[in-house]
Amino acid sequence: MIKHIVMWRLKDTAAGATKEENALKLKERLEALVDVIDTLHVAEVGINYNPSDAAFDVILYSEFDNKEGLETYQNHPEHLKIVDFVGEIRTDRAVVDYEV
Repeated sequence: MIKHIVMWRLKDTAAGATKEENALKLKERLEALVDVIDTLHVAEVGINYNPSDAAFDVILYSEFDNKEGLETYQNHPEHLKIVDFVGEIRTDRAVVDYEV
C-alpha cells in the first residue's frame, strides 16, 4: 500500500476568495476524487485550526494499492484541474509518499 500525504500553506486571499474559503473548496474537490479515480481508495482532507507559524493550512492523506495507482491519480485530468487551482492559492507545499 502507498500512502500519499501533502500539506499546503495558503495565501490569505487568492482566486477571488479568502484562505478559509479556498481551504473548503480544496477539501471538497480532493475528497470528490474518490468517486472519480478508481486507484484512489482513501482521501481524507483536514483543515488546520492551530495558529502556530509552523502549521500548514490544509493536509491530504490518501491511500493507493501501489505506485502505479498513485501515478494514475497524479496524471488523471480531474486531479490536474485541482493542481492548477492549488497553484493559484498556495504559498508552500510539502509532500511525502511511502510504502507500507
